[in-house]
Amino acid sequence: MTTDRVREILSWYVSSSSPGTLTNLHRILSHGRLGGTGKLVVLPVDQGFEHGPARSFAVNPAGYDPRYHFQLAVDAGCSAYAAPLGFLEAGAAEFAGQVPLILKCNSSDSLYSGADPVPAVTASVADALRLGCVAVGFSIYPGSAARNTMYEELRELAASAKAAGLVVVVWSYPRGSGLSKEGQTAVDVVAYAAQIAAQLGAHVIKVKPPTASIEKDAARAALEAAGVPLDTLADRVRHVVQSAFGGRRIVIFSGGAAKGTEQVLEENRQTALGGGFGTIMGRNSFQRPHDEAVRLLHDVMDIHARTWPPISG
Repeated sequence: MTTDRVREILSWYVSSSSPGTLTNLHRILSHGRLGGTGKLVVLPVDQGFEHGPARSFAVNPAGYDPRYHFQLAVDAGCSAYAAPLGFLEAGAAEFAGQVPLILKCNSSDSLYSGADPVPAVTASVADALRLGCVAVGFSIYPGSAARNTMYEELRELAASAKAAGLVVVVWSYPRGSGLSKEGQTAVDVVAYAAQIAAQLGAHVIKVKPPTASIEKDAARAALEAAGVPLDTLADRVRHVVQSAFGGRRIVIFSGGAAKGTEQVLEENRQTALGGGFGTIMGRNSFQRPHDEAVRLLHDVMDIHARTWPPISG
């Protein structure tokens, strides 16, 4: 059954999306424990490629097996499961139809430590269709000297995905020589990253929770002149969500590095209060033992399910 909230969210995309894409977005919004609420909790497991196997899975060795993550997403009732090509190929047939899949189509590795990393394109729309995915995912790094290459690659991938009826999910992660380390999560930069992803045609946008730092003087002047409140994480999330077409694009927030349970829950309380559409939480879930991870994911889902403040346009 389609809820009023799901119907409302789908209406934001009608003019730019095919029936196939709307159907697949509906599948994500209607699946799992949060189905029908308009909120999402997605399990992403691209860290093996991005950070290396030991950093990702040594703390919970079951995670070396790609099938573990499929099962965790199913058992927790996640909205979707996102991973690179190899991990999805290792379990897509065994878990066919049990959880919506998002194929991460580009990745970086941490063996190269240059200031401006360029993710390699590692999968295609054809791969996503072959594996039964509902969506493709793609990372861009606003602030990198190589950003235009990523934007152009995303434009090409997004056009092909939409023609095939797939949803486009964009990891918009500011980094590179154009930004300070602190600036990568500064509120003005994260909001700008959300806007860029929306302008590039993303249906779902993944960003990091914004800090109180402001990187660009011009943005500081504009925010101060407008009296935009930024004191709490909820305030800053509200600004980021508003920056994605007045809240008419789905913006979800990453879980980031592993942290304590209460810190995870409080961060999600704040992102929910700010109007975030949910979280895409990897290390803070799969690095815990299975049953503990399921409990934590359920607690996070409950926070988002009961919190829906209005977003002023």
